[in-house]
Amino acid sequence: MTAISADDLDAAVTCLAEGLRPAAANDWTTVAGTGELDAWHTAEHIGDCLLSYAAQLVSRRPSGFVPFLAALEKDASSADALEFALAGGAILAAVVRAAPPESRAFHPTGTADPAGFAAMGCAEVLVHGEDVARGLGLALDPPREVCARTVSRLFPHVGDVSDLDPWTALLWAMDRAEVPGRPKQTGWRWHGAPPKP
Repeated sequence: MTAISADDLDAAVTCLAEGLRPAAANDWTTVAGTGELDAWHTAEHIGDCLLSYAAQLVSRRPSGFVPFLAALEKDASSADALEFALAGGAILAAVVRAAPPESRAFHPTGTADPAGFAAMGCAEVLVHGEDVARGLGLALDPPREVCARTVSRLFPHVGDVSDLDPWTALLWAMDRAEVPGRPKQTGWRWHGAPPKP
């Protein structure tokens, strides 16, 4: 399987845009998002995570996060919230493309390389995007090869999932779907560090 890349992140962001734009005029503060967050705050979380990952990779910070938060203005619309998430994805993809492959930066799940930050970006965009979509009565339909590479890079510890649809495998790995015969992934955690040779 080829390594995950900025192109995969671009594809995930495109999927998010296509999946959520039909509901961008809705009030996202009144529908569920991730956990206790509404859809508006979940979109804000996506944008903040992606910008944080970009800052980590630019700074090559060896420990701790670059100390900033990216947030939406309080009166931002649902369309603004989506644009914020999409912009965060575009910025992270640009940083991943520009970063030398040997770059490393802190993440609590392991010091990550550009591919690791691209994979984490894909997971944030697709899974939290699906959280928003479900709250709005929609569903994302991401490219399966992107899902497969994301699972392979971040969740090697879940074992062989080649028998599953890759989107189902990603949702299951992040405890958004149940798969008969497989344990729930409560308390899931991904591996940000590059795989050992």
